[in-house]
Amino acid sequence: MFKDLYFADPEYFILVIIIPVVLFFWYRFGKLTQATLKQSSLSLLKFNRSFIARLRPFLYAIRIIVILLLITAISRPQSKSTSKRIKSSRGIDIVMVIDISSSMLSKDLKPDRLTALKNVASNFIDDRPNDRIGLVVYAAESYTKTPVTTDKLILKQSLSDINYESLLEDGTAIGMGLSTAVNRLKESTAKSKVIILLTDGVNNSGFIDPRIAAELAAEYEIKTYTIGLGTNGRALAPVSILPNGDFQFRLTKVEIDEDLLRYISEKTSGIYFRATDNLELQKIYDEINKLEKTEITETIFTNISEKYRPIVLLAFILYVIEIISRKSIFKSFI
Repeated sequence: MFKDLYFADPEYFILVIIIPVVLFFWYRFGKLTQATLKQSSLSLLKFNRSFIARLRPFLYAIRIIVILLLITAISRPQSKSTSKRIKSSRGIDIVMVIDISSSMLSKDLKPDRLTALKNVASNFIDDRPNDRIGLVVYAAESYTKTPVTTDKLILKQSLSDINYESLLEDGTAIGMGLSTAVNRLKESTAKSKVIILLTDGVNNSGFIDPRIAAELAAEYEIKTYTIGLGTNGRALAPVSILPNGDFQFRLTKVEIDEDLLRYISEKTSGIYFRATDNLELQKIYDEINKLEKTEITETIFTNISEKYRPIVLLAFILYVIEIISRKSIFKSFI
């Protein structure tokens, strides 16, 4: 209740020094205005004061409270609340192209490449609240998992549902994945269009040449960031499927067509990155997040509410109670 309360004119609290002055005059001169009664017999001095007569000092306490309340009121207690309205003046459409071939289950990233990528991509989505983002997945062929959307809940759910799919022929069709993403963005009216393409291997499938897909992206002014995912040297990778359906893993040489990924990024005015572990992958997405800025307009509204009215009302009520009590209940008590 009092969290956002403050005083616009706190200097008026100096008037609190009035209260000791009032107490002094009450103590010093109050008795002079009270009537006295003289008795010829000392025995009559032993009278008992009534309960109401003993409450008479509380009238002065009420007067002091009234003064305190009025000082508080003229100090203008206020509360302030702010609200923001954010308007994106330059939205970005982004499509993340994710390799879901069996090699993405390799164990050089923890717990595996695909899971590590999903965790990092989820954070990236959270960091882009004002942009539209879509998902394309590919192995030997590709399809759109989620069209570009501002619904981050649906997007993150689709991302978490991505797994190695045996329904897709195994392989790495970089050109297919890139061309599908271009088709998602070519009719976009956003001022900036971006593709983030990730793979952990070499192009060995599909009927679209990745270089042709890169030229198509450049024609539509779609910037493409490429990421090569995998450690240097050898990694524990799936090589076959056992009768029980589990993968059999073996140390395998990591091969990434970095020349092709560099070509794609350079052709489309993007940047090529290499991620060899979880930390490097996170840094890459953080770097892309910094490079692709969304221009936003933020309007801050401040609402100031005056809180002195109930204080003045309470002071008035107490003052009326004191006057009525002084003129009625306590009138006959000395």
